[in-house]
Amino acid sequence: MCGIAGYIGYKQAVPILLEALKKLEYRGYDSAGIAVVHNGALHVRKTQGRLSLLEKRLETERLEGEGGGGALQGSTGIGHTRWATHGAPSDRNSHPHCAGKIAVVHNGIIENYRELKGWLEARGAAFQSDTDTEVAAHLINYYYDYYEEVPAAHPDRLAGAVMAAMKRLNGSYALGVVAEDAPDRIVAARKDSPLIVGLGEGEQFLASDVPALLSRTREVYFLEEGEVAALYHNRVALFTGDGEPVTRRSCRIDWDAAAAEKDGYPHFMLKEIHEQPRALADTLGPGLRFVPDTSLSAIGEWDIDVGDVPLERWKDAPRIVIAACGTAWHAALAAKYAFEGFARVPVEADIASEYRYRDPIFDPRDLFIAISQSGETADTLAAARLAKARGASVLAITNTRGSTLAREADFVLHTRAGPEIAVASTKAFTTQLMAVYLAALKLGYARGALQPSDFRRYVAALRDIPEKARRVIRGNGESGGADRINRIKQYADRYFNKTKVFFMGRQCDYATALESALKLKEICYTHSEAFAAGELKHGPIALLDAETLVVTIATQRRLFDKVASNVQEAAARGAANLVITWEGAGERAFEKIATAVFPIPQTEDRLSPLLSVIPGQMFAYYCAVARGNDPDKPRNLAKSVTVE
Repeated sequence: MCGIAGYIGYKQAVPILLEALKKLEYRGYDSAGIAVVHNGALHVRKTQGRLSLLEKRLETERLEGEGGGGALQGSTGIGHTRWATHGAPSDRNSHPHCAGKIAVVHNGIIENYRELKGWLEARGAAFQSDTDTEVAAHLINYYYDYYEEVPAAHPDRLAGAVMAAMKRLNGSYALGVVAEDAPDRIVAARKDSPLIVGLGEGEQFLASDVPALLSRTREVYFLEEGEVAALYHNRVALFTGDGEPVTRRSCRIDWDAAAAEKDGYPHFMLKEIHEQPRALADTLGPGLRFVPDTSLSAIGEWDIDVGDVPLERWKDAPRIVIAACGTAWHAALAAKYAFEGFARVPVEADIASEYRYRDPIFDPRDLFIAISQSGETADTLAAARLAKARGASVLAITNTRGSTLAREADFVLHTRAGPEIAVASTKAFTTQLMAVYLAALKLGYARGALQPSDFRRYVAALRDIPEKARRVIRGNGESGGADRINRIKQYADRYFNKTKVFFMGRQCDYATALESALKLKEICYTHSEAFAAGELKHGPIALLDAETLVVTIATQRRLFDKVASNVQEAAARGAANLVITWEGAGERAFEKIATAVFPIPQTEDRLSPLLSVIPGQMFAYYCAVARGNDPDKPRNLAKSVTVE
């Protein structure tokens, strides 16, 4: 959840650390801090609040000149943006945490920190914060001070002290460590939390996510589970937690650095909503392959490429299990409808944080799908590891090449959303859906559940989705017609102050309703819930009144009459009704009973979440803006949930 940055080289570290932390602030903005090694001492600056407050403090010091401390000097340093787990946001709970000669930044949770804290206090350690992280700092400092008296895992004193501490730390962690008397190195370690080493010429970098590195380097090491890295200005050495050297080739990041900038948009979230047509096309393109000559391996004129998943493995699977968290779980729920509808195979879609503790039943022939934008979601990783340990094959759907999930899965379907900076996910969700539909169609044809003509019809519909997504956002450009994004803004300006907002839909529209409600919760802090429309009379209707907005997603044509009844029931209780539905037939079905209708271009009903979720994203964004919230940095949230 927290953001980690590190630099060692021939330049001043502070500007580089601040630049990296700006790219990582979406991972946590309760507080920020840096530690720089210079002239045999640790120089630490940290503040509660957003990174801008730390920048202001550093600029004030610089302007005061040498008499007031001057600019912070040093070419070796670490930095941090915090998302609080242990200890409320405050200056003293901010990272880096120091103990003796050691400074540490940490992402994760030290589960046995109470036990270790008592052990360390008995040996003279004095704690200054309420955090679990400070335990790691004191433990590493203990082994650093008494290095000759403990079994050495590594001849380098700092790396060895970190390795010794790792033996006693339980939980998840990504660590960046510096020592005041070792200005020529940074030591990093990971367990269950992501950490990336960037390789440069005469300089090396450390970060917890790719965007922090893009302006500096494209060559990286993704640290593996339990690994330690020692960064020197001219090289990087990798080791196991036991000190054994690790040799492997670096990875090259192909993301466009400009994609991680706002590019003139007021917020990343709005930019990423607008990027969805491109991201959908990029994810779709490699998944479709034109086959000029029809053969047994081809399906009409088009074949679907599902990466390295063997076709026979798909055909024989008696069941598909999908696990994910948050937005990705909503994609998993849509995937359930897709696989069951197209492939006629039983599907179980589960919340990963529940699944991992459920003692689930496996058939070794099952296919287990784990969905995670970052590929580092702690609960999803744990669920995938459990499935693999029980004998199931694991397919990862992720946006991040080189992520832990991608490395540990048996097979991988990569989405091509590009970097997603806003905490509230948009393009990651729709590209996950695109990958799901490609896989479900491929499996459906392989199992004989889809006829060639049906397959071709759905493929043709998928090929039209990027352009139709553009139309959802921009409209047709018809003379005199307001574009769609302005229509959604008008709805937001009208309804942003509603105290209760409910989303409902049937079948895959229920998945869209859940995701749309989550967006409103995340960035507007509005009480918003979602339910299957048929459940309206089973409890939620008791909450409806004139202060309620009901947003209905209605794209399942055969259920229009049923959904219309639900809309009328809400209207009879005084609730305002906004309906998201198809152009033409949907408008005619709902325009006389709804307060407002937002029409979207028609496609196949089963593919509707690819389009129907976009108005929900836009509505949440403009409601947040109307409320004066920053949609990129919602309170209490961070981008990647790498802790339980």
